[in-house]
Amino acid sequence: MMGPWNALLYIAVTVCLLKVSLQGEPQRRLYKDLMANYNPLERPVFNDTHSLTVNFSFSLMQIMDVDEKNQVLTTNIWLQLYWNDYYLQWNQSEYPGVANVRFPDSQIWKPDILLYNSADERFDATFHTNVLVNSSGSCSYLPPGIFKSTCYIDVRWFPFDLQRCDLKFGSWTYGGWSLDLQMIEADITGYIPNGEWDLVEVPGRRNERFYDCCKEPYPDVTFTVVMRRRTLYYGLNLLIPCVLISTLALLVFLLPADSGEKISLGITVLLSLTVFMLLVAEIMPATSDSVPLIAQYFATTMVIVGLSVIATVLVLQYHHHDPDGSKMPKWTRVILLNWCAWFLRMKRPGEGPCTPGLPQQASRGSLTSMDLNTNASAPHSTNGNMLYIGLESMHYTTAATSPDSGVLCGRLVCGRGEDEVLLPTRATSLAGSLEPDLAKLLDEVRYIAKRFRDQDEDELVCNEWKFAASVIDRLCLMAFSLFTILCTIGILMSAPNFVEAIPKTSLPESLKRSHALANKYTTCF
Repeated sequence: MMGPWNALLYIAVTVCLLKVSLQGEPQRRLYKDLMANYNPLERPVFNDTHSLTVNFSFSLMQIMDVDEKNQVLTTNIWLQLYWNDYYLQWNQSEYPGVANVRFPDSQIWKPDILLYNSADERFDATFHTNVLVNSSGSCSYLPPGIFKSTCYIDVRWFPFDLQRCDLKFGSWTYGGWSLDLQMIEADITGYIPNGEWDLVEVPGRRNERFYDCCKEPYPDVTFTVVMRRRTLYYGLNLLIPCVLISTLALLVFLLPADSGEKISLGITVLLSLTVFMLLVAEIMPATSDSVPLIAQYFATTMVIVGLSVIATVLVLQYHHHDPDGSKMPKWTRVILLNWCAWFLRMKRPGEGPCTPGLPQQASRGSLTSMDLNTNASAPHSTNGNMLYIGLESMHYTTAATSPDSGVLCGRLVCGRGEDEVLLPTRATSLAGSLEPDLAKLLDEVRYIAKRFRDQDEDELVCNEWKFAASVIDRLCLMAFSLFTILCTIGILMSAPNFVEAIPKTSLPESLKRSHALANKYTTCF
């Protein structure tokens, strides 16, 4: 019983092995037959007058780098080339089990499609792979590569810019009458997102160009990689610090003029903005075609800070104005002390209104009126040098002893606001009959009163200048705050895509259909 079963098993295993071994023979024979009279230099068409149609597309895998300074785009791309080779056809019934074969690209004819605007030192950066050929002669060639292409980087709206980089592909030697290049939509289904750029779309177009040398057209396929810069990095590292620094410039007008730090703060803010300008200049291309948006914002902010420093110098000059210098012009007093103070709701420092029944309070340290009376019946000293000076019908406000004269000087006020009178007429008439010491004493009193009046006048002038400085400070604070807000909103919001936000998964419908169309075209072979 076991003998026949062993024989059947041996026969079955032999048949299976023979079948497997026969699969290599048709393929070997097919390669030999196809390469017998094949010339890789010959254009594979039935009639040399006919053009060979080559369908071209690519799969964008990754945007690796965008070099703004050198204006070079680096991408990872898989090219897709499809054409029919008339000399690479066979009947599958004559070669059982062989549906397709693969040839090195150097052994058969392939189109010389190159990237026209390549910036690679080798120019052709593709990795040469095998060409897949099926029984109908349809050839599929998908070489991957890291492509470096020249791209004009428009930095006008940086960092809210939208860049368009063209990838122009075409035959290097064949014209349109020999090679008809047709376009298939780009495939981005396998795209790996970039951390700095959002891919918007990859539209393509077929172009024909005529040269003076030839009558035939030269077709090319140009794909445009449209990408939008992500602004989170630049917003956190450039824009927000710049806004904060420009806000610090407004604090210059809130510092008291006596602190001595107003100029220092303004200069520090100006230097900080200069450092940020240098950081932006390092990543921007050295071009004079356009000024980046962020550079415009930094320059405007620097102008604002510079003007704030100039305004601070004016404020300090007003605040520390010498009372012995020039008087305040009339137009300055009208504009600053009246109109601007009223507009800014600032109260001018001064004395309050008079209280009914009481004399109006004079300014500090002023001597308004004094009635000096000599009393003949007053007791005299034995040496006759001391006189009793009576002060009648006066109200004392303050009392001070002059170190120069040793006389008790009464500070008196009057309710009628009349001019200050040092000595009444009666005292003056008696001055001539007094002793020389009393005349000297009266001169000292007059000198002291004059000094008080001069001090009051100087203090009044200083207060006017200080109030004018405060008005300028408040006016500059409001003006520069408004100007800073308007410039920030106006400049940053002027970018076309400032408020645009495209989700990572949202892509144009044309790009979503590209992969399906490419697969459909591939299956047609």
